[in-house]
Amino acid sequence: MPFHQTNAACSIDDGRANMGRTSTLLLVAALALLLPWFCAAAEPIKTTPTAWSFHLPLPNGVTGAESLAFDRRGQGPYAGVSDGRVLKWGGSAIGWTTFAHSANYRKIPLCTALAVPSEDTESICGRPLGLQFFAKTGDLYVADAYLGLMKVGPDGGEAEVLATQADGVPFHFVNGLDVDQATGDVYFTDSSTTYPRRFNSEIMMNADATGRLLKYDARTKQVTVLRADLPYPNGVAVSSDRTHVVVAHTVPSQAFRYWLKGTKAGQYELLADLPGYPDNIRRDARGGFWVALNQEKARLNAPAAPVKHLVGVRLTVDGVEVEELTAAKGVTLSDVSEKDGQLWLGSVELNYVGLVQ
Repeated sequence: MPFHQTNAACSIDDGRANMGRTSTLLLVAALALLLPWFCAAAEPIKTTPTAWSFHLPLPNGVTGAESLAFDRRGQGPYAGVSDGRVLKWGGSAIGWTTFAHSANYRKIPLCTALAVPSEDTESICGRPLGLQFFAKTGDLYVADAYLGLMKVGPDGGEAEVLATQADGVPFHFVNGLDVDQATGDVYFTDSSTTYPRRFNSEIMMNADATGRLLKYDARTKQVTVLRADLPYPNGVAVSSDRTHVVVAHTVPSQAFRYWLKGTKAGQYELLADLPGYPDNIRRDARGGFWVALNQEKARLNAPAAPVKHLVGVRLTVDGVEVEELTAAKGVTLSDVSEKDGQLWLGSVELNYVGLVQ
């Protein structure tokens, strides 16, 4: 009898030991799976100051390079500015020259009269916001806040109006824009079907949610509403793998993605909460996105002013913030465009384009 009791005790001990080893192995495996996530989460966010960026002054009387673009030869930047023109930077020897304009710009003297504030003329002369080239044709697509979706050929000149409405509803505030470089299709936003750009603050004050995400089909020349009833949709960027489009919502300071392909096609989901009010969004060189911040998010319970002034963030393709841009107080950004390892900075409020080398 004592012999059998000893065997039973040994069996129980062996079983406990095996269970212990199994639990340890499972714990190690779980930690191995979670370790990369913890390491990624623990990585500090890189801070890049822009206070000492090189400035390319805009022509006298002109401000607001809201969006920047580079052509298929790498020339530029091109910038839409306050008097309704799209300008091209030709280097320090040439400076800024007129690349494109609306039909009204040449026809109506008021458009070239610098003495008149642009706020009083932009509904007539146009206000180009989002810009992007289609590399295969060299065409530049322009989101004009008042005149609609426009296009101009590789040699520039008078821009052609492609669309002014969708589903019978006129555009009120065409804003962000990007081009699928494989198909030529254009994705763009109409920030509100109620308020024009001049009254953009009313969109925020009244919690307007009548914005739309739209698609211009380059083959059929038709505009489709992909998503309606959106709160202040602004910048747009097609993902590097062309599976989705990312949309920056100025209010409520978020980025969403609209799936174009795969099992989630047609779904609209949150990608990231942002630390400020976003404007344009651009692909970076690593498959993620640069988001320009026009203003930091108000913090009601903040004990004091923030130590650093954020003007942009870089997100991974999954919406994780990995880098932030800071600037001097009073500086706002509308566009962060990465090219050849350099950051070109546009602002709807400033009289220059910045360059961080």
